[in-house]
Amino acid sequence: MKPAEILALYDAQMRNDPPPELGVRHERIGDVVRAVGRYNCILYSHLNAENADAAIVEQAAHFRNAHAELEWKVYAHDRPADLGSRLGAAGFIADDAETLMAFDLANDLATGSMPKDIVVRRIDDARGLADHIAVNGAIWDHGSGARNEMYAQRLRDPSLGLYVAYAGGQPVAASRLEMPRDRVFAGLWGGCTLPAFRGRGIFRAMVRARADESRANGYQFLNIDAAETSRPILEWLGFIGLCGVTGWRLKVEPQ
Repeated sequence: MKPAEILALYDAQMRNDPPPELGVRHERIGDVVRAVGRYNCILYSHLNAENADAAIVEQAAHFRNAHAELEWKVYAHDRPADLGSRLGAAGFIADDAETLMAFDLANDLATGSMPKDIVVRRIDDARGLADHIAVNGAIWDHGSGARNEMYAQRLRDPSLGLYVAYAGGQPVAASRLEMPRDRVFAGLWGGCTLPAFRGRGIFRAMVRARADESRANGYQFLNIDAAETSRPILEWLGFIGLCGVTGWRLKVEPQ
């Protein structure tokens, strides 16, 4: 498939008709599809120059009234072309730009040699989950309590794969794999490595482990929102860029 065809399929399966998520309710409000609950996000919109501002005002007012923060994910092909600028004028603040990338699992990853002193494990118990949370907390300062509760409920969920890389028994990297039912895309999320262990191929090893599981479960593509730091590595592995993506965040005063 050509990149434009993969992107259209991603829009249809993952944005316009998002798969179910624990603790999240998907709502269609006019030309907007949003996630509400554990996180609040505008996943998809089909707007134009005439109705975009009204839709932005409506969504911003809804979440401000609920005292809930909101992210609006804008993909480079979303319309109108100046959607990001309109969000900025409405009080949204842009995160760092990323690239939506995909990998066709019919192909082999060009991973090269893997680090021999690193063990990558798919975790399925409380101890492994604690290791996963510890690495995430060291990198991103996520709330470990909420994360522990969310993933503890899904440890036996076949649609979730949590991975931890160990060096000498120490957890040094973590990542997540989402395999939604009745979709062809498996998503790579949350990849992070402790600074002292970067540059040793752990990122590549984690991608390969998740690619192997996705392929074994019949998925056709991997997808990832790649930061600029990881995009060159993913391109070397064989991923292709589909489009730019930027999260625009609406900060709301707590109640």
